[in-house]
Amino acid sequence: MEDKGEVKCIKFSLENKILAVQRTSKTVDFSNFIPDSSQLEYTQECKTKNANILGFCWTSSTEIVFITDQGIEFYQVLPEKRNLKLLKSQNINVNWYMYCPEGAVILLSTTVLGNVLQPFYFRAGTMSKLPKFEIELPAVPKSTKLNLSERDIAMATIYGQLYVLFLRHHSRTSNSTGAEVVLYHLPREGACKKTHILKLSRTGKFALNVVDNLVVVHHQDTETSVIFDIKLRGEFDGTVTFHHPVLPARSIQPYQIPVAGKGTSAWQLEWQEEEEVRGEEVRLSGKEETVGLFLPFPSNVLLLHPGYLWNLQVKLQPIVNLLPDKGRLMDFLLQRKECKMVILSVCSQMLSESDRATLPVIATVFDKLNHEYKKYLDAEQSYTMALEAGQSRSSPLLKRPVRTQAVIDQSDMYTHVLSVFTEKKDMPHKFVIAVLMEYIRSLNQFQITVQHYLHELVIKTLVQHNLFYMLHQFLQYHVLSDSKPLACLLLSLESFYPPAHQLSLDMLKRLSTANDEIVEVLLSKHQVLAALRFIRGIGGHDNISARKFLDAAKQTEDNMLFYTIFRFFEQRNQRLRGNPNFTPGEHCEEHVAFFKQVFGDQALMRPTTF
Repeated sequence: MEDKGEVKCIKFSLENKILAVQRTSKTVDFSNFIPDSSQLEYTQECKTKNANILGFCWTSSTEIVFITDQGIEFYQVLPEKRNLKLLKSQNINVNWYMYCPEGAVILLSTTVLGNVLQPFYFRAGTMSKLPKFEIELPAVPKSTKLNLSERDIAMATIYGQLYVLFLRHHSRTSNSTGAEVVLYHLPREGACKKTHILKLSRTGKFALNVVDNLVVVHHQDTETSVIFDIKLRGEFDGTVTFHHPVLPARSIQPYQIPVAGKGTSAWQLEWQEEEEVRGEEVRLSGKEETVGLFLPFPSNVLLLHPGYLWNLQVKLQPIVNLLPDKGRLMDFLLQRKECKMVILSVCSQMLSESDRATLPVIATVFDKLNHEYKKYLDAEQSYTMALEAGQSRSSPLLKRPVRTQAVIDQSDMYTHVLSVFTEKKDMPHKFVIAVLMEYIRSLNQFQITVQHYLHELVIKTLVQHNLFYMLHQFLQYHVLSDSKPLACLLLSLESFYPPAHQLSLDMLKRLSTANDEIVEVLLSKHQVLAALRFIRGIGGHDNISARKFLDAAKQTEDNMLFYTIFRFFEQRNQRLRGNPNFTPGEHCEEHVAFFKQVFGDQALMRPTTF
């Protein structure tokens, strides 16, 4: 770039194809960085006479906004023609401005005191003027000079909603000491409303960040930081919710910056270090490092000396021991992006011998987890039903629900928590069973179908401790839901607990789709007549395989039982076909021969003649 004087502001467009440079208070220069395009600069002067450009913001790859002290000008950049087209402008006295790229909203400070804020929303070539709102100052101003500084205002998206944050250094109420952060909710439609107040309970210099939907407030004097979560329950006065820090104040974790060695310039070292720490857990502390600390949104920390840009992150695992209330801890963790393994570790911890929680606390945690689980299942079901109803996947109204880490399903709990928990030898078996049943109770409460492997875990635990009477009660009163895998498991327990066989059959009978399994079970136990009575009771005896029943009857080595079964199928053949003989397709020749051998030819049924 040619040196044309001091650069006040320089920004690339969103796709880095056009560079905008402000060198004077009247104009902005543009250069194209597009292949096969001229890089000659072209200039745009602000349209309003006698106005001074305070700054500019790119709202898209080809749309830019000039903010002047007399208003706002919205342009479309035409790189091929190397000029700009004015789309819309608005005259308004401006003290300062702020831009939130996430929400595409520009906030203008107006009026003499500066506390009336006018937001503008930008989208797809349009500029919309949102309702203006007033920031409540700590006290009635004694002078008519500017009272609201842009240093005390920030914009951030928290839980998908845009908020204006105001750092009020003195509370408006006389009985409250210390500063506070006031949150104003700025919706796309409707008026901006004050919704939350974060109580800092201290005074001095502060800086703000928003990290993982948490508001982090740094206090320079004590070199500590506190975090607030507006999703957690606070004190509601009918209009505003008051919040206190989630945790006690903590210092940012230090990071040691190595000294530049020989042959390495400070500039090179800075870039090398940035590459090394990008995406890692980076925290800062120490007076020598915090000189000139400036914190732009959303989660960046810029140290003016020595000139490093950090990304602030929250470590969740240490919070587990700092927040003793397990219910509140779970509310906090469920809102974090990388929460799954931490939540599962909390569940394991509260079931350990050393940190064992009470059953009511465990029940509360399970209910909170299953509430999130159920929300996801319902959203997934609604999406599937919409697809089946003929809605297109590309429809803007139809979005597949995103499975966040807050969705802890039964497989997660079984694999990481419950199966490990039941293997602990030193854990009282009554507590183990109570925990398993509490989790199943919670699933049932939220109308979530319990997976059979959880029931199997309960049964195996009961059998392991010879608690057959309890198993019988659980099955008799349907505490454990009926399923084919569960019925098969009960059959395998017959040698340990003989009534398990009948319990299994009763369960299969209740499962109207398990008739074939019941017949197979009875035949495998050589209860051929019982199997035949069952199949007749459900009206399926005309379609069953004669050979299967004759095989089973022959295996019993009870000739009279074989005779009875053989005669039943002869009578069925006569009734259905008018002839008692078996057809070749039934493959019963072996059994006919055996019948003749034992009872003689004369015992065979003769066709009925009319």
